[in-house]
Amino acid sequence: MGKRIYLCLAHMSGAEQGFIQEAFDTNWVVPLGPNVNGFEDDLKRFVGQDREVVALSSGTAAVHLALIACGVGPGDEVLVQSFTFCASSHPVTYLGAVPVFVDSERDSWNMDPDLLEEAIKNRIARTGRKPKAIIPVALYGMPYQTDRIMEIADRYDIPVIEDAAEGFGSKYDGRVLGTFGRYGVLSFNGNKMITTSGGGALICPDTAAKNEIMFYATQARESYPYYQHERIGYNYRMSNICAGIGRGQMTVADEHIAHHRHVCALYRELLEDVDGITLHENPSERYDSNYWLSTVVLDPALHVKGEEDAYGTAVQGAVGGAAGVTHAAGTTHTDCEPNRNVEAMRTALDSAGIESRPLWKPMHLQPVYKGSPSFTNGVSESLFRTGLCLPSGPYVSDEDVRYIVDSIKAALL
Repeated sequence: MGKRIYLCLAHMSGAEQGFIQEAFDTNWVVPLGPNVNGFEDDLKRFVGQDREVVALSSGTAAVHLALIACGVGPGDEVLVQSFTFCASSHPVTYLGAVPVFVDSERDSWNMDPDLLEEAIKNRIARTGRKPKAIIPVALYGMPYQTDRIMEIADRYDIPVIEDAAEGFGSKYDGRVLGTFGRYGVLSFNGNKMITTSGGGALICPDTAAKNEIMFYATQARESYPYYQHERIGYNYRMSNICAGIGRGQMTVADEHIAHHRHVCALYRELLEDVDGITLHENPSERYDSNYWLSTVVLDPALHVKGEEDAYGTAVQGAVGGAAGVTHAAGTTHTDCEPNRNVEAMRTALDSAGIESRPLWKPMHLQPVYKGSPSFTNGVSESLFRTGLCLPSGPYVSDEDVRYIVDSIKAALL
């Protein structure tokens, strides 16, 4: 087997080295400095709409601080898209609040506006209080129904925190995601559209909001000649070194976005004659996804070689690009999992040196959230059972895409 094709790895442009060297030469190796300021300015120009931007240590930190800025505290409820990565919902629990999960609509795979309004009415009736915030997610880069979600949020006067961690550069009606709600979350993890090796940012409505976020991101110190703390703060600021990487990445951001869209278009062309496999694409001209990951759905009736042996062995490590330490699986099955043909396709691609992974398992189906309220319609569960993410990053060449599609075809019965 030759080289391994990874799902999505960020690509270094070469420009990063100059910014990093400058940081070392000037001894700015702390969580502030010229690169941090410059990176924030670059991001501010990129997102437009007269917004301010704070560079942070992660997208998760950005969600956390946005929730604090929206006044979320113990016992409050926050409406969160269920079909997402856990970083959209975990910060709600950090604050002692309760995530209320809202299922997806089938076109964009993102938060269903009808269910959103149903959830708002239900929670007001049940608790006597409005939810404190709404978190829609740009899943795999695809925009949400921004106009309807914002109309509902405005009507009930509930702030929106846009989780555009996967949607850097994606647009709805020509406007960059993260600039519609009160706050917008970006991620620069190592597998994102651009990277700072790890990091994120929060798009803020104005300078006052930016300053408040920076206050909490730098341990919430009061103005005394000694350390005086009257509120709980966090060590969430981005380092000058990481920001230097980000400044270099911004020089190729448009190029990266164009490449991801090209890869998706090539998948469309090469999969056009394959029955039973559907590529997820922009539902209409209003949507302009960055296609951070190209994703497909496998018809349940489609058969794949080896599916009779799917889930035959318990997984012992991370699958699909996950980092860190995982617990070994105690069983081969959970109460909701991808169909056998999806798992068989994943393992067939893995054997061919191609990394793929299932779609996100909806949060309302995660054991850790079994007690949380949810408003579901079956869409995200159906997509989780049938969907697969394909390699899409800057290192994925046209030749790689052809090899991936040939491998998919070879695995079909």
